[in-house]
Amino acid sequence: MATNSSFQNEIKPVGKKVIIIGAGPGGLAAGMLLAAKGYSVDIYEKHRQVGGRNSYFKLGEYTFDIGPTFLMMKDVLESIFEKCGKKLEDFVDVIRLDPMYRLKFADGRELYPSPDKEKMKQTMEKFSKNSFNGYLKYLEKEKKKYDKLIPCLSIPYCKKSDFLSKNLIAAIPYLDAHTSLYGVLSRYFDDPDTRIAFTFQAKYIGMSPWTAPGTFSIISYIEHGGGIYHVTGGLNKLSNAMAEAFKQSGGRLHLSSPVKKLIVENGTAMGVLLDNGKIETADYVVINADFAQAMLDIVNPADRKKWTNEKLAAKDYSCSTFMLYLGVKKEYKDIPHHSIIFASDYKKNVDEITKEMIISEDFSFYVQNASVNDKTLAPGGKSTIYVLVPVPNNKSNIDWDKEKYNFRNKIIEALETRGGYSGLKENIEIEKIVTPKDWNTDHSVYLGATFNLAHNVAQMLYFRPHNEFEEFKNCYLVGGGTHPGSGLPTIYESGRISAEMIMNKDGIKL
Repeated sequence: MATNSSFQNEIKPVGKKVIIIGAGPGGLAAGMLLAAKGYSVDIYEKHRQVGGRNSYFKLGEYTFDIGPTFLMMKDVLESIFEKCGKKLEDFVDVIRLDPMYRLKFADGRELYPSPDKEKMKQTMEKFSKNSFNGYLKYLEKEKKKYDKLIPCLSIPYCKKSDFLSKNLIAAIPYLDAHTSLYGVLSRYFDDPDTRIAFTFQAKYIGMSPWTAPGTFSIISYIEHGGGIYHVTGGLNKLSNAMAEAFKQSGGRLHLSSPVKKLIVENGTAMGVLLDNGKIETADYVVINADFAQAMLDIVNPADRKKWTNEKLAAKDYSCSTFMLYLGVKKEYKDIPHHSIIFASDYKKNVDEITKEMIISEDFSFYVQNASVNDKTLAPGGKSTIYVLVPVPNNKSNIDWDKEKYNFRNKIIEALETRGGYSGLKENIEIEKIVTPKDWNTDHSVYLGATFNLAHNVAQMLYFRPHNEFEEFKNCYLVGGGTHPGSGLPTIYESGRISAEMIMNKDGIKL
């Protein structure tokens, strides 16, 4: 792989050791940056492959991403590679999608958002007359908001005085923190379905558009301003690329190596106890795991004063997801890569997920038909169909062992009747179901809340678990449970922020 020779000449090993617990996207990002600066870095991953939920699995001849399927803000990951003297494009093949996705509503109307403005004008005017002018206003206003907010999300908030940063003070008029996301989009569009088309992205943080802070209108702007991408072979290839870059910089990756306990002595993280009984010490420990579950599983209760079991349970958490991964002996060439199919009463559906905590009879769902653009995932003439249905997290006490097959059958019917996947049922060759219970038991996701701690005002910035963990010294957090939050770009940023904080402590510039 190509490297930047001048960068290599600048490396000054510092002789300090870092242990990273988990080879998910945040841990890999931190590992890449630290190893590239000369730290001795060991990543311990309990699974046989890297990536965490940004990994993959195979069902017979079919390959599936476990979790994320949208790549946005690819410049964030490109920047991490560049800081390590490497180029992302040397490791993966990235495709820009057009249309970005298909949105289908109960009345049959469909919207195909495009990064091409002329195409966007045509699809919007067909969907809702005179809506394109509102779209142009949306792009103009939300770009200003994006430009103000992104610098605020790129710094840590480990003390209350961080709220006085120049960037955050300048961004206050743009925050919309006490307005709902749906309320913000109501400024631009009169048609309720058009508003939903620009607020459904709240599902990326596991929240309702009617309760998510208006701050998150930048998520839909990120899509419309920067585009959506696919990686040939699936987004899991990003984690594989990061692992390879990490190893090229001298990092050591230990797969099938679970961490049993974090070792804390006199208020300082000293290392880890591995499942095999071996103790590994380090100058710094980085936790890259689902935050709440990691606290329960690997941190002794005596070492937790703020994040006790009771306080963890009392926090607000995102929704969960019910997943179907289908290997299908048929192609759907006329259906785009991504589709979101909305319930007839979307607000009721969202309220049932987040407030009533019940399974909706009239549910919304997301479908990835990646084989329409990527022929590496399934044999010729066949398709991988990935289905995600937002559902309540495990605070609901839903008995998924009892409910899952009935719900699976309803989803298959909805795919055929509402999604346009005709003949799907009779062409399924192989399948896998993942319920909220499975997210908890098989993937160590607390409450099965796949988008981690909820992203309300009381759980953001300083009020989220800190990148430099506040419970004991020399411990850092990365991933969706810390600042800036869930979603691949923000998780990469969490890795960069924590790595930079470690370097700053040692007088090294990133």
